Amino acid sequence: MPQVAFGGETGQAGRVRQRAEGEGRLVRALPVLLVGVGFAFDASTPPDLTAAALFAGAPVIAAPFYSARGTAAVGLCSVAAVVALWFIHDLPNLGEGASELFTVLTVGALALFINRILRRSGERLASARVIAETAQRAVLPTPASRIGGLHVAARYEAAQADAFIGGDLFAVQDTPYGVRLIVGDVRGKGLQAVEAVAVVIGAFREAAEQESSLEAVTQRLERALAREGTRRDRLDAVEGFTTALLAEIPRGDGTVRLVNRGHPEPFLLHPDGSLDVLKPSEPALPLGMADLGVWPDRSDVRAFPPGSTLLLYTDGLSEARDGTGVFYQPAIRLRGAIFPGPDEVLDALVDDVRRYTGGGTSDDMALLAVSRPAEGQPDRRRTVTIVK
Repeated sequence: MPQVAFGGETGQAGRVRQRAEGEGRLVRALPVLLVGVGFAFDASTPPDLTAAALFAGAPVIAAPFYSARGTAAVGLCSVAAVVALWFIHDLPNLGEGASELFTVLTVGALALFINRILRRSGERLASARVIAETAQRAVLPTPASRIGGLHVAARYEAAQADAFIGGDLFAVQDTPYGVRLIVGDVRGKGLQAVEAVAVVIGAFREAAEQESSLEAVTQRLERALAREGTRRDRLDAVEGFTTALLAEIPRGDGTVRLVNRGHPEPFLLHPDGSLDVLKPSEPALPLGMADLGVWPDRSDVRAFPPGSTLLLYTDGLSEARDGTGVFYQPAIRLRGAIFPGPDEVLDALVDDVRRYTGGGTSDDMALLAVSRPAEGQPDRRRTVTIVK
């Protein structure tokens, strides 16, 4: 299997991003270009050929992309161009010139009105984004960087830039039985998915403290989703399933226990750059599909040596595609890479996916990395650059 240089940018992704950046610069420069081209055209042609349409269109195009002051400046430039052309053409027809000036002034005023409406809409959208982000933080809080002697990092990457709430979830909890964690993906989007996320995480936090085995925790989640399905007819056994991966890291024995309910297999990253895909010994249905069949949960015990990092993720990672439709392959791209800690793993992975896809994905992506520090390894410290 060929080795892929981790962090390398595919040519397709680079071209997509460069094209998007170029188009953005062109759109912002277009109002100024319209005024300049219109003035040059009008000044070099007979008086009966006019570029009034270009002068009127410039502030309208500026309204969605410029500030109110910038839109007004473009409008004034259009007005100044019309007045300057009067003198260049020695005012051959004052009535026609006044009509052009009135048109440009009217359209400029409308552009300012449009700009104001868009600015207010943008402020309301920003407020809604803050509320959505606050709601997500309440439902899906970021875990502490150190839990039960382990180093922890988590990321939630929304598929859409303005979206903060989705159906992906993660949680980490220190319990009497070791550090327990979950990563899951609720089928669906919107508020229904958020409700299911809240049910799963709430049930997990309670069961993780009370149940002595990871299998029992999983069954508590199954029952919680079944109760929620009974309470809400919309969430039935088919529509409301949740893929989930539960893990338990006992203290001091160098192992990890895993229960996989239809979720993508996690990776174990070793300090020498090697990687293990932790496949379940027996496949199992996702949570919430008990009506289709019931099998007893059995946890798989795997070695989790010091210096290694356990990486859990949702299918937004493995189903990301480049411009040609080729799926992202995290195991191939991670194999051979060495990272000093879980934060660096997730930062590099998120950046690599963005480069691979050209900046956008079709599904939300939740990532959770847990490292067991090696003997003598110092605690991670976060540094903040102070700008004076």
